Amino acid sequence: MQCYNGHSYPFAGRDEVTYPGSAKRNVRTFYRDFPLPHSLVLRCALRFIFLVAGRRWGKTWLALWKMVLHAAATPGQLCYFIGPTLKQAREIAWYPLLQMLPPQIVRRIRYSDLEVQLINDSTIRVCGPSHLRGSGLDYVVLDEYAHFSEPAVFSEVIRPMLADREGHAFICSTPNGLNHLYDLFLAAQTRPDCATFHFPTWKGGFVSERELDALRSTMDPRLYAQEIEARFEPLENRVYYAFSRETNIREVELDNYLPLLVGLDFNVAQMSAVIAQKGRDECRVCEEIILHNSNTYDMIEELNRRFPRRGIVHPDPSCFARKTSAEAGVTDCSIIQNYGWYVHPTKPYPVTNRVNAVNAMLRNANGRSRLVIDPKCKYLIRSLDGVAYKAGSRIPDKSTGLDHAADALGYLVAAVFPMSDPNGFSMTNAFTGADLMA
Repeated sequence: MQCYNGHSYPFAGRDEVTYPGSAKRNVRTFYRDFPLPHSLVLRCALRFIFLVAGRRWGKTWLALWKMVLHAAATPGQLCYFIGPTLKQAREIAWYPLLQMLPPQIVRRIRYSDLEVQLINDSTIRVCGPSHLRGSGLDYVVLDEYAHFSEPAVFSEVIRPMLADREGHAFICSTPNGLNHLYDLFLAAQTRPDCATFHFPTWKGGFVSERELDALRSTMDPRLYAQEIEARFEPLENRVYYAFSRETNIREVELDNYLPLLVGLDFNVAQMSAVIAQKGRDECRVCEEIILHNSNTYDMIEELNRRFPRRGIVHPDPSCFARKTSAEAGVTDCSIIQNYGWYVHPTKPYPVTNRVNAVNAMLRNANGRSRLVIDPKCKYLIRSLDGVAYKAGSRIPDKSTGLDHAADALGYLVAAVFPMSDPNGFSMTNAFTGADLMA
């Protein structure tokens, strides 16, 4: 593992590749001069490179050139440049790629496919993150990865595509809150096959000090820290503002003498279950289950597989009338009960009550935290970090798909640790299952 923060550079200069042509061509060498920090990244030979840098630092340009060097140096390479969407990838990378490619190494350009074939039979393709399964890759660039809508695209799709060829990956982005890029960047710092680089905008050498002063005078401090200084900043309008990784995350062991409590969110695209226990006045989340493109039957069968000892399910209050996966007349509630789990009945309540209850457990007005989450609950942690309100409103933005795990936790917390209004009214009837253990 190598980690650089942009304060020192042991070397600089030009990067070059010697390309062996066919029998009729001479050996060719092409090169370009680079600023000091860019040269540092280019010279890195580790298999996985993670670059976090401010806006206009030169991330895309550098990533494209490093991919070109890889494709030109070894025959028969398949290299992908992937942006957050196909449209964005084409706009930010296609024409810069054509401009930087030395003409003497290009055999064919397929404009409709955004593909370039080199004379050594290597191929470079610009594409979006959809429909990627099937191909094996030798090199991949994931540009502006913090803005990918599917956070698991690298671990679940791209990483297996590199396996048979032992391919390389270059992941670069400006931060966007404490989302999937943040998790990946931290994990990379502990692995010997990864290098991480972190630079603010001014280290790239493309933005003048006068322009930086102008940006400081027009941007709020949090946005400037994220976009220019490339710092990982919590979202300003976070729904679960009381959540802190330092305070609320620690290892949680399952206690065989306490009831199992399950918060369950029904969604076909991503069914989410949060498994917890109540210890005194604390909520201890020990595990999560996330199933994609699934249904209630699959979720309950997975719960039974992991936890033969049944417990209490605290679902979305609408589950008593809802039918996500069953025959006519069968509700999600009845499916859960038929598998041996007790379903705690809850009347509908305002979303704000549920959100307030979770925030109060994360940190109350006395500064005390009563909710702890095991670090292996990655989806829940990402959900609490990333769910934000829609601009100018107090309505949670569900367009990112990050809300499901936090919703599951909210259903559990609202039922087991309900808040009371000034008149003493509880939004739900607290039920922990302790009476079932008698």
